[in-house]
Amino acid sequence: MVELDYPLVEKVLIRFIRDFVGKNGFENAILGVSGGLDSAVTLSLTCRALGPEHTHALFMPYRLSSPESLEHARAVCGQLGVAGEKVEITSMVDAYLNDFPTDNPVQVGNLCARVRMMVLFDHSERRRALVMGTSNKSELLIGYSTLYGDSAAACLPIGDLYKTQVFGLAEYLDIPEEIRNKPPSADLWAKQTDEGEIGMTYAELDDILYSRVEKNMRVEDMISTGYDEVAVRRVDAMIKGSQFKRVMPPAAKLQNRAVGIDFRYLRDWNR
Repeated sequence: MVELDYPLVEKVLIRFIRDFVGKNGFENAILGVSGGLDSAVTLSLTCRALGPEHTHALFMPYRLSSPESLEHARAVCGQLGVAGEKVEITSMVDAYLNDFPTDNPVQVGNLCARVRMMVLFDHSERRRALVMGTSNKSELLIGYSTLYGDSAAACLPIGDLYKTQVFGLAEYLDIPEEIRNKPPSADLWAKQTDEGEIGMTYAELDDILYSRVEKNMRVEDMISTGYDEVAVRRVDAMIKGSQFKRVMPPAAKLQNRAVGIDFRYLRDWNR
């Protein structure tokens, strides 16, 4: 894994956010702040790009969420001078689960993720603010996200940073230590962790992803150079199996210029 020039990364991402928001005719941005690392880093970058007065944060706990998560979310907002608003999603989620109960915690987690994004996009309209996504590259590549939940956003500022690189950027940005030091978790149930669900540490995952994606190494070549075959093939299967989450829903091409296939570039807009 290449160590990045984090001062340069900060400058690039601040410019990216500022340009994207401005060029789309907005002044404000909004994001869900969970108390985790990715949302804290994205909040910090957005605040630096637009200013705290143009950055809006929502805390959206469910009844199973850890109280510590809300404390950490409030702490990072307080550090940055961003006003955060709590929107409790328990009644919305449980209203559905009362009619369609489940014992599957993944289903509950996916439902929470989609309700949170529903709330975010509603507040986006209310505040005339673009929704900033908080997914990192590691999650995007293996599909560790909920389609139309946490993966839904207007843009993904840290979407080209692997999780281990997000840790490095977080330290540079002076994200509170209690957030940087706790195990990454989607906070779906008690003691749930990302690494526990993925089945390997982010360091191990990112090492495989970096070689597979950035170095464009073939699976067989990675195995021959000493990578664990089971781990490499498992990660490769996750990448391939989640491709549908990383693309615009495809339309069957029937005419000359299908949306998302032929008609997709800025240069098409002013012709």
